Amino acid sequence: MRNIFIVLIAGLTVLAIGCGRTVQRVDTEKVIDLSGYWNDTDSRLVAEQMVKDCLGRPWLPEFKGEHKRIPVVIVGTVLNRTFEHIDSMLFTKDLERELLNSGLVKFVASRDERGEVRNERADQAQNARAETVSPKGRESGADFMLKGTINAVKDAVRGKYAVLYQVNLELINMRDNEKVWIGQKEIKKYVKSGRIKF
Repeated sequence: MRNIFIVLIAGLTVLAIGCGRTVQRVDTEKVIDLSGYWNDTDSRLVAEQMVKDCLGRPWLPEFKGEHKRIPVVIVGTVLNRTFEHIDSMLFTKDLERELLNSGLVKFVASRDERGEVRNERADQAQNARAETVSPKGRESGADFMLKGTINAVKDAVRGKYAVLYQVNLELINMRDNEKVWIGQKEIKKYVKSGRIKF
């Protein structure tokens, strides 16, 4: 009985040592897909590809030709209609970065961000020196709003599953509600769960 106890303790000790956690820093551009769910790489790549497609369409030169300036864009809501938790704020920030850094459009703050800026402007009006106050009524309005959805379909059987993510975005003219661009990007993943062997 004592030998069985010693073997059991030794086995648990080896198991505990083998299950230690290690942490390693990696390049943020490196693709790491552990679960098969939507992740930071999907967000970044989809944003890059969809913004590139959007800015390469006829609406942009048409607007610049008519108005003699580059358009002002705002990113609206991107709804998560998948079966999993997706931080849509991460995706909207990726979209904002790609749009702004393209140099082809100007960009205005979101509704939540504008509220914070307006509160600061109101505080300045009461507390800051007159020559440093940012005046009211000088905000830039958006010409277009980019909004959309993230959808997913999952098919699973016996430790394997395939998931299709479909991102749909629309660019809407704020003046007349016309949709000037509709884009779609799909990502499909196949995940097979490994089995623990003893």
